[in-house]
Amino acid sequence: MPGSNSFSVSRYSPERGVWARLTARDSLMRRLDWPILFCALALSFIGALLVWSATRNRTQLNQGDPYYFLFRHCLNAGIGLVLMIGTVWLGHRTLRGAVPVLYALSVLLVTAVLTPLGATINGAHAWIVVGGGFSLQPSEFVKITIILVMAMLLAARVDAGDQPYPDHNTVVKALCLAALPMGIVMLMPDLGSVMVMVVIVLGVLLASGASNRWVIGLIGSGALGAVLVWQLGVLDEYQINRFAAFANPDLDPAGVGYNTNQARIAIGSGRLLGAGLFKGSQTTGQFVPEQQTDFVFTVAGEELGFVGAGLILVLLGVLLWRACLIARATTELYGTIVASGIIAWFAFQSFENIGMTLGIMPVAGLPLPFVSYGGSSMFAVWVAVGLLQSIKVQRPMSA
Repeated sequence: MPGSNSFSVSRYSPERGVWARLTARDSLMRRLDWPILFCALALSFIGALLVWSATRNRTQLNQGDPYYFLFRHCLNAGIGLVLMIGTVWLGHRTLRGAVPVLYALSVLLVTAVLTPLGATINGAHAWIVVGGGFSLQPSEFVKITIILVMAMLLAARVDAGDQPYPDHNTVVKALCLAALPMGIVMLMPDLGSVMVMVVIVLGVLLASGASNRWVIGLIGSGALGAVLVWQLGVLDEYQINRFAAFANPDLDPAGVGYNTNQARIAIGSGRLLGAGLFKGSQTTGQFVPEQQTDFVFTVAGEELGFVGAGLILVLLGVLLWRACLIARATTELYGTIVASGIIAWFAFQSFENIGMTLGIMPVAGLPLPFVSYGGSSMFAVWVAVGLLQSIKVQRPMSA
């Protein structure tokens, strides 16, 4: 055009399209919650060091390779990071339409554990052995699908503007859908995962704006259900022994109370600054069982001391704080419920894992998010981070 700059780009030129995509991508990067991403990466990195320290001398576990668990932990974290990126790229709103499929798939997977495909690892019949040394724990992914399916139901009519809060029929449907996979997981039995799922359901209901009578009723039903589970003998003997050891720490210190006693000794010996990475006598002497998974926090307490263990708590606290900000700032109830369910999940599971190493909670076989070794747990928590990031970004459906 006359008088126009010879280097100007036409409105409809390919160059302008490329620039628009680059600008949109740059905007997406700016809108990500970087503190959450930093905390998750830092926790995964610290976890890699702790897992390496706990397993490098355990030849009966690492197949003679001191880097065996370190490599696999880093690989799991890397795959988890890819899953997070994929979740953000798809967007939580897009995944909302796929929730029924994801829910059905998770129910099929946990059901498969009860068939000959299921395997018992560390006393828990909660795994499916895939092959090549890899195994899958479907209950970890059920935590995500319970959050998503309940959020989809509870927020549908509210986000559409049809009603100010979920009605009783909707709450009943949501609870029934959550109860199905929880009941299957209880049959394994995997009590620790069920405890987390119950807390998730409570968090979801509180965030949805449903009547407080549902929350009170659910707490009462949970207490009654716990009594029934105990009386009907649903729990395995090793799970009953764990609760007995929690109620009486001096009960059989060389048997059922061994894990918690050794855990407290390891953490207490670390004092303020710890013995130094790879220098903890309890860790090097292999006195604490399952130290790379359920009791990984004992490695931090012994070798990094109060300062290092406190750093883990700070990182988890910042992550939860940022997640709370996301839950409050989102403009849709669906996003608020999803973020709140993730907050309840991470908060309770972290408290339970750390609490059982300190003796203030019963041993429940739950990993410490991002820190403990385990592929299924690592994948699930990184997908959850992806959901939080997607809610923060508020990615449009057409983008």
